[in-house]
Amino acid sequence: MKIGIAADHGGFELKEIIHPFLISLGYDVKDFGAFTMDKGDDYPDFVVPLSRAIASNEIERGIAICGSGVGASVAANKIIGIRAALINDHFSAHQGVEDDNLNILCLGGRVTGFMTAQELVQSFLNARFTGEERHLRRLEKVHQLEIK
Repeated sequence: MKIGIAADHGGFELKEIIHPFLISLGYDVKDFGAFTMDKGDDYPDFVVPLSRAIASNEIERGIAICGSGVGASVAANKIIGIRAALINDHFSAHQGVEDDNLNILCLGGRVTGFMTAQELVQSFLNARFTGEERHLRRLEKVHQLEIK
């Protein structure tokens, strides 16, 4: 599975831990930046290219990190076909994929501990969309909102 990762200054430190962790698990990882710590950078500059890469099927899933995870989630969800959520618990990390076909996990670099982040990432990446009729029906309603 090809994974994308992106972070601004608020998530930079956590990204620098998660990126090699993903590689150690055998994932092919594309880093969308930031590549240096710059307190003046802006999360949309990194999260939007990640989101577009997922929407175009260049990569399968993504991890977006900003200080709280909120801004990354807001920016990611502006791209059609993206289903991003700020995740802080194990259940939501896998359930979001299983029921809602979540394709971007958003984390807060200033509020999520390193070990917790690794556990959330693994839960997110190991989960699979069930494709149940009720979930497909709901996602179609969301898709209709995007195209109107």
